[in-house]
Amino acid sequence: MQLGINLGYWGAGMDADNLAVAQEADRLGYAVCWAAEAYGSDAATVLTWVAAHTERIDVGSAIFQIPARQPAMTAMTAATLDSLSGGRFRLGLGVSGPQVSEGWYGVTFDKPLSRTREYVEIVRRAMSRERLSFEGEHWTLPLPGGPGKPIRLTVHPERPHIPLYIAAIGPKNLEQTGEIADGALLIFPSADHLEDTAVQYLRAGREKAGRTLDGFDICPTLPLAAGDDKDLSALADTFRPYTALYVGGMGSRKQNFYNQLARRMGYEREAAEIQDKYLAGDKQGAAAAVPQDLIDNTTLLGSVDRIADRMKAYAAAGVTTLSLAPAGFTLDERLTSLRAGVEALERSGLA
Repeated sequence: MQLGINLGYWGAGMDADNLAVAQEADRLGYAVCWAAEAYGSDAATVLTWVAAHTERIDVGSAIFQIPARQPAMTAMTAATLDSLSGGRFRLGLGVSGPQVSEGWYGVTFDKPLSRTREYVEIVRRAMSRERLSFEGEHWTLPLPGGPGKPIRLTVHPERPHIPLYIAAIGPKNLEQTGEIADGALLIFPSADHLEDTAVQYLRAGREKAGRTLDGFDICPTLPLAAGDDKDLSALADTFRPYTALYVGGMGSRKQNFYNQLARRMGYEREAAEIQDKYLAGDKQGAAAAVPQDLIDNTTLLGSVDRIADRMKAYAAAGVTTLSLAPAGFTLDERLTSLRAGVEALERSGLA
């Protein structure tokens, strides 16, 4: 199992620290550095900046939002980043959610599965440098009856195949991801529930494509807070607002994929309470309603030895790249967590 680092969203007041974290991860041998986007910083610019200031670590989009870009533009960006980074780019895609898709981009959030399938097909065709033509439900290239003609990408990616990941949560999306992608980006993964909530669907998708999970990258992101095992409750409190935001406030009441995931993990009543309080404006109450064991099951908390044991559980559940989001209010705290992750992986015997 490899380790990754997830910088999250750029522009949260720790931009210089994020670059230092990425550079330390590069020095420590982390495999990949991911950056996200929502409605602030874009991931492509961040990854270009990180790639320019690192030497070995891969850079990956987690995610490029599908409603934000035409698929050919995404192929252009991926090919350019792969070329400029010397073959270190990983392309992560996702449909985002209805609030961002419709409120920020003005793109109707409908038929996300078929939209993703067509998008991936167009991106792959474009990156393969064949003349681009496509007829589907959501895209037709070139447009019929006009001056457009099939065009070929002029940029040569460093590699003939750029790894393509999809951020997936729901069963149908996970199955399709297994079928059409090279890896899955997961969030709020519990090692105890990973087979039931994710891996079985990814496996079914691979089987549909005539493949196995061998070579498929299962890549969840886990927040990490290193510390004394006697202080697990305090360490968990670090992530209460984060968990409450996703379970309670990310998306609408009817369409919150993270809330649905928490319910599938057995937190039906708690997920409903968190959402009710968050949507009512009681963010502190929502955070207080997050159960201790939900946080402990979806993060890495405690001593290096405890974290190493948890890493073993994730590897046994099928995880191949474990991306960490190290906690800390200062750069030193984040770097300490980053180094604890490497030490834990070495003690686990998985490195």
